Amino acid sequence: MPSALHYTLTISNWRAHQFTVALHIPEHKDSSLTLTLPSWIPGSYMVRDFAKSIIRLSATLSTSHIENSSDENSDSVPVTKLDKQTWRVETDGKPCTVNYTVYANDLSIRSAFMNDQYAFINGTSAFLRVSGFEQSACKLDIELDDSDPSTANWTAYTSMPIRSESTSSKRWHYAEKNYDELIDHPIYVGIADTHSFDVDGITFTLLFSGNNNIDYPRIARDLTPICKHHLDLFGAPQPINNYLFMTLLADNGFGGLEHKHSTALLYPRFDLPQIGEGENKTDSYITFLSLCSHEFFHTWHVKRIKPEVMVKPDLSQETYTNQLWIYEGFTSFYDDVTLARAGVIEPQKYLDIVAQNVSRLLQNAGRFKQSAAESSFDAWTKFYKQDASATNNIVSYYTKGGIIALGLDLLLRKRSNNQVTLDNLMQLLWKHYGVDECGTPDNVIQSLCSSHFGIDVSDYLDRVVYGTDDVELAALVSDMGVNYNTRTRVSADDKGGFSQLPSIKNQLGATLKAASFGLTVVQVFEGLAAMKAGILLNDVIIALDGHIVTAQKLQRLLDNPQTSTVDITLIRDGRLLTLPLEITRARQEMAYFEITDEEKLNKWLGK
Repeated sequence: MPSALHYTLTISNWRAHQFTVALHIPEHKDSSLTLTLPSWIPGSYMVRDFAKSIIRLSATLSTSHIENSSDENSDSVPVTKLDKQTWRVETDGKPCTVNYTVYANDLSIRSAFMNDQYAFINGTSAFLRVSGFEQSACKLDIELDDSDPSTANWTAYTSMPIRSESTSSKRWHYAEKNYDELIDHPIYVGIADTHSFDVDGITFTLLFSGNNNIDYPRIARDLTPICKHHLDLFGAPQPINNYLFMTLLADNGFGGLEHKHSTALLYPRFDLPQIGEGENKTDSYITFLSLCSHEFFHTWHVKRIKPEVMVKPDLSQETYTNQLWIYEGFTSFYDDVTLARAGVIEPQKYLDIVAQNVSRLLQNAGRFKQSAAESSFDAWTKFYKQDASATNNIVSYYTKGGIIALGLDLLLRKRSNNQVTLDNLMQLLWKHYGVDECGTPDNVIQSLCSSHFGIDVSDYLDRVVYGTDDVELAALVSDMGVNYNTRTRVSADDKGGFSQLPSIKNQLGATLKAASFGLTVVQVFEGLAAMKAGILLNDVIIALDGHIVTAQKLQRLLDNPQTSTVDITLIRDGRLLTLPLEITRARQEMAYFEITDEEKLNKWLGK
């Protein structure tokens, strides 16, 4: 096996959003080397072409064995770019160092970003893959530019194993066993707040960018039973000893991306509990806890239990699977139900969250056109590259997958006289496919249920996974002591769940946002009044029946019309138009659940 690769990552110029990498490659048998940078990052199924951020790349031969790009005895060698993400370096088999600069200005959890407080870097954006060295050990040094006093207080954080203790406050040393493991550890270098807590002998570290007034002990207390639930579900021995929740704080933004020993999160800073605010859990804070629950669940379910094609995916191009409804869908079920099981939220609050998910589906005409399996397969384009028509044409494998998982749990209980649950299925997935990371076939759910439980669920999956039927929640949730109902929305901001506010009477069938004058149309829903009237995306609605409108006034006029058809006035591409709008009764597309038997519900939750 070839000797280790050695990467040196230097935070060189945050003002220009740039870092540099020096990659030392030892002696090798081939006369040339092929270098590639991934085009996508595992867990986020869209080609992002990370190589577009490489500004310059060069290579030198070294006549010494010193792993240093500034070796005085080095000579430049030819580098040929073969395609958008691939380079060939002519080395004649000799040791060489490849130097390149990367632009980092994508504030997300999928790429790389730098500002005056920190640098955040994913390995897929930073580390070139060397052909023939894929299974070689990888060393990594991270260093700060000695000449920049603004980074004097910065520190490096990552879940990557430490190779040796740092002898400098500006240098850190890590190592991984191969390239795939190297790129699975996001890196944070900068100013941060950290707080650690232990669960079952595993150390969890919370990291938040910058210095903040956030109540970290409270977050740790709330996350402790959530982490405990996931650890208990999959059982010993655990695949981790340490885990890092790495959160980038911003004014706006939301996201999470799983890794084997950490997760990278993006979240609004003031949606988190501040010191001295008390114990009330806002909806935004509950969403953060659910996001943490979701990404930590992926430690088993996605990072180790995974589709066959994702065991060794080709990161240079799309890798297709129709199983994402199993992976993101099941995880979407567990992220919220765990909060209720752990007592972090009340059962009714959990039911309201489920109702909001169901409500999103009920508004989505695309669920009749695309199955959850098809949504999984088409994630690369239709899900990750949504436009304003998405709600009419596609379905989310996250949202529907979560409802499918809830229905499957209830179905397994019903057909086994409460002897089998979705938890049992998850444990089988871990035992047979996760421990050895051997990859699941497309029919894994049907196969495990049949062979281990003697339960045939193919009829259910044919309807709701491979077909476009809705999950029959009304018939299933009664077994957990709950009634399922639908209602009309109470306002444009209505997300679903139980509400005592008065419902709207009539429905426009479009999503609007305030403009400098009037209301801009950002979505038009199939089968409702707006589309029938010919209202289009980006139209600006200014009046109804001659009355200038705001969002509130528009709804009031719709609910109290004088005739069955009204005139709606709008601006389209600089033209003033008036269209006839048929008054249409509001649909019952908001779901809510009522608890009918608390004892049954608590038993279902395992409380």
